[in-house]
Amino acid sequence: MFEELDTLFQSPTIRPSFEKVHVILALFIFEENKDGIGRYRLQKELVIGSGTTRSLIKKLNKTINFITVLTEENKRKGHILTKEGLTFLKKIKQKILLIEAGDPSELKDIIIKPEGHNPYFCLVRESSDKISKGIEQRDAAIKIGGVGATCLLYDGNNLIFPSYTLSENNKDLIKVENKTFKYINTLFNKKKSQLEENDVVIIGLGENHEKARLAALNAALTIV
Repeated sequence: MFEELDTLFQSPTIRPSFEKVHVILALFIFEENKDGIGRYRLQKELVIGSGTTRSLIKKLNKTINFITVLTEENKRKGHILTKEGLTFLKKIKQKILLIEAGDPSELKDIIIKPEGHNPYFCLVRESSDKISKGIEQRDAAIKIGGVGATCLLYDGNNLIFPSYTLSENNKDLIKVENKTFKYINTLFNKKKSQLEENDVVIIGLGENHEKARLAALNAALTIV
């Protein structure tokens, strides 16, 4: 799915310091800002340095033509997605349907010590078979600067925690409480994204919204 991004990381000297998650998240951010977004704001959103941001923008623009400046006169407005960029992002969004902030007070039965942690959701379509116990996803979230990540699997009726033993006898022990399930389902429905059987809900945690969003997305990329 990500073969088109390979050229971004090719260099005869030093490998770029941005990661695949920064590229994918940048495309989501460009789509949200149809009037353009500038380098300084993108740097803050991606939690990377100014030099890394310049390099990312240059490669997205010159190397794979995923972004462009609106016009020379409006250059200060920043960049927007090109047709090629929109096409690629559409393909990504067939698997990762949304990246959305959550309310920690609604997730107390899922998150240990939710106070001070910002949650972000990713909804990944038809990927529950790629989850074992969620350890790889947690590690991916931490690697990118997050606090951690929790994975939930949708079995068509309930959201359940990953486990090797999903028999009917123990399913109630690993099922998300109905109140929390309703909160998550309502949040997704508001964004016109409905849960389907075998979907994965990933909740990334971070000390701020930017890091939480990166944590959720980097965890999601492990199963896409």
